[in-house]
Amino acid sequence: MRRLICVILQLLFLSGFCLAQAAAPASTGRIPVLVELFTSEGCSTCPPADRFLGALDGQPIPGTEIIVLSEHVDYWDHLGWKDPYSSRELTERQEMYARQFKLASAYTPQMVVDGVHQLSGADAKEASTALRDAVARPKAGLSITNTSAESSRIRARIECAALSSSQMPGSLDVYVALALNRAENQVTRGENANHHLTHTAVVRKLARIGKMKAGESFSHDVDLKIDDKTTPDNLRVITFLQDPSSGKVFGAAMKNLDATKQ
Repeated sequence: MRRLICVILQLLFLSGFCLAQAAAPASTGRIPVLVELFTSEGCSTCPPADRFLGALDGQPIPGTEIIVLSEHVDYWDHLGWKDPYSSRELTERQEMYARQFKLASAYTPQMVVDGVHQLSGADAKEASTALRDAVARPKAGLSITNTSAESSRIRARIECAALSSSQMPGSLDVYVALALNRAENQVTRGENANHHLTHTAVVRKLARIGKMKAGESFSHDVDLKIDDKTTPDNLRVITFLQDPSSGKVFGAAMKNLDATKQ
C-alpha cells in the first residue's frame, strides 16, 4: 500500500513538476514543505491517512523534503478509546486552522500543507496539488544544529538567516516540535477496536520558542525534556516559521536524532 501511494504521488507530482521547479528559488538542497496531519486512534477513517503520512515521510518526490507531523487530537477520547498520543493543545491548533479556513468544525483526518492548504488526510491527488504549490513558494533558510541527547534531554540550536520586509510580514512565530519517528498501539475499544495501528512523526511536544522580525536573523538554543520511556534514536526535532495571522509557513527544517540517519 505504501509503495503504491508513493508511485501515485510521484506520477501526480511529476506531471506538474517542471512548472513548480521553474518557480522555486534556487537551492543546493531539497525544498522543505511542512505537512501536518490531525488524526486520532479513535477515528475509523484515520488509519489510511496515517499510512499516507508515512508514505510522504518516505520522501517520494524528487527535490522536496516533506517534513511531516502527526498531531493527535483529543475530541475522540470520550468515544470509547483514549488516544495515548492525544492532547488538548493539538486540538486547539487544529481549531485555529478551522477558523483560518472558515470550516464549520474541525474534522479528522485533516491534512494541512504549509499552513495554507487543507484537505482530507488520505487524498493523494489533492495532496500532490498542495505540495506543488508549496514547493513553488520561496522558503527561509531555517536550520537545526548542535543537536545532542543527554540525561533525558534533547538540546538543539534553531537558526534562520534574516528575511527582508518584502519576504515576510512584520514578524513570524518560531515553533519547535519533538516527535516520535514511529509509534504503534493495539487498540482494544472504540471504532478501531482490535486493530494494531502505526504512526509516523507523532508530536509529543510543540512549543513556540520566539519571534523572528523582518530584517533580523534568529538564533535560539532549545532544551527539551523527554520521558524515561523514549529513546533518542526514535526522535526527531522539527522547527518551522509561521505567520500568526494567516497561518502560512515560511520555512521548516528537521533533524532526525537516529545516528544512522544523520
